[in-house]
Amino acid sequence: MNFPDNLKYTRDHEWIRIEGEMGTIGITEYAQGELGDVVFVELPAVGKAVKQQEAFGTIEAVKAVSDLYAPMSGSVTDVNAAVAASPEAVNKDPYGKGWLVKVKLSNSGEAAKLLDAAAYRSLIGK
Repeated sequence: MNFPDNLKYTRDHEWIRIEGEMGTIGITEYAQGELGDVVFVELPAVGKAVKQQEAFGTIEAVKAVSDLYAPMSGSVTDVNAAVAASPEAVNKDPYGKGWLVKVKLSNSGEAAKLLDAAAYRSLIGK
């Protein structure tokens, strides 16, 4: 399994790529594998405020429906319309074309609460 070192991870299996005051959020390769075939993703509207560790949307797969939790707080600046149209992108490329939302971060200190790749691997036993 792939867990890029340049990302931060949550215990709920989301990832965030932090670039300055912006963050790109998705779910991990492990999460998409556990869910199975993703068939629907509900994402927030641009402009919506999200708070760290609070649900901002849902992801539906053949096996289950799960909440999506924000790794960090901020305001949604972009939503991946391609994932809404073709949710299987989350399965095929969870760290690339399968990203979910982009957020203008409001508290960079929250990154300290997230896991690095090694800690995330340890959490899931990989």
